[in-house]
Amino acid sequence: MTTSTAIARLNAADPDFARHLDHLLSWESVSDDAVNQRVLDIIKAVRERGDAALVEFTQRFDGVAAKSIDDLILGRERLELALTRITAAQREALEKAASRVRSYHERQKQDSWSYTEADGTVLGQKVTPLDRAGLYVPGGKASYPSSVLMNAIPAKVAGVGEVVMVVPTPRGEVNELVLAAACIAGVDRVFTIGGAQAVAALAYGTESVPQVDKVVGPGNIYVATAKRHVFGQVGIDMIAGPSEILVVCDGQTDPDWIAMDLFSQAEHDEDAQAILVSPDAAFLDKVAASIDKLLPTMERAEIIKTSINARGALIQVRDMQQAMEVANRIAPEHLELSVADPQAWLPQIRHAGAIFMGRHTSEALGDYCAGPNHVLPTSGTARFSSPLGVYDFQKRSSIIFCSEQGASELGHTASILARGESLTAHARSAEYRIVADKKGN
Repeated sequence: MTTSTAIARLNAADPDFARHLDHLLSWESVSDDAVNQRVLDIIKAVRERGDAALVEFTQRFDGVAAKSIDDLILGRERLELALTRITAAQREALEKAASRVRSYHERQKQDSWSYTEADGTVLGQKVTPLDRAGLYVPGGKASYPSSVLMNAIPAKVAGVGEVVMVVPTPRGEVNELVLAAACIAGVDRVFTIGGAQAVAALAYGTESVPQVDKVVGPGNIYVATAKRHVFGQVGIDMIAGPSEILVVCDGQTDPDWIAMDLFSQAEHDEDAQAILVSPDAAFLDKVAASIDKLLPTMERAEIIKTSINARGALIQVRDMQQAMEVANRIAPEHLELSVADPQAWLPQIRHAGAIFMGRHTSEALGDYCAGPNHVLPTSGTARFSSPLGVYDFQKRSSIIFCSEQGASELGHTASILARGESLTAHARSAEYRIVADKKGN
């Protein structure tokens, strides 16, 4: 294969820069009609036939010779067995990563609160964990034990009563690292099912798969489409697009480091996006040379090359101030501030899923073991979305406890507003509690 790339070069001074950038960033994570209909049919079958449909689809799509749903259930003892089948170094790495992820997310946990007004009325908020969460994990060779930690641990820290994991085992391929991660993260039940049928089972429940309150975790187009359709029946984390990295560099970082940071996302798949922004044109040339030099050394060179040629870019800006403006315009999933003083520029960053500060902080550390969650908003949704966290597995209930005096005073206000909306029952319900009326005044 040809190992040189034709990565796009953009200049923010170009009059057409905004149009070119919009084209580069455009991504439609929508299903075609055929995929959509197939997913709807699968969901319908699971709702109507439950376990039998799951067994049938697993036989058909995953090539697994399951005779009944019992063949698709892994008990806790099987997860513990996985711990003994991985290497000591792998187990140590999983446990260290899990400890760091748990420590970080424990700081996110929200507690109930209340306050008492002068008349004795109590107002507050009750924070309650979800009863049950469902975790989708891709299976086979494309397995990600790190995703198990990132999805299951926040749920457990939040206090979720039961975490149910679904993971396909195509042609019977079981990833021991994934099962070991599930054991360490405290997953309660595992079903070896995948695809849209697994999402449907979690959302609606079957004879064996319990219905959950929220479905989280990455998957292919069928999984993403199913999550769209079951949203409302259950909560979902997000509909994630391809992985992205934006590196902002002042030109002083080793260009090989930057090239490899771009590769770290480009190797995910052909649709991933890797962009470098710098005011130093000569540095952009050096990184382009590093990309061509290092690409032949990569195991996933063909995927990286396709990704970089199709959606990658080296962008020259006027100065670091303009670099910040471009970064906010892109709103990336991962943002590396590979500069001398990242803390000085941090206040100007408004939109990013995760921000990696300084030359030594590679995005890969965040993917595995730094502590913050690696489930992040993509495709510009960092403008309004946040990383997955403990707060995604907790819900909040408002608390209103009126004293007699408080109910009387609020009753006057509620009555006026309710009658203004022509909702007489609302008004009279509030008026009944007005103390003056009780006294006949």
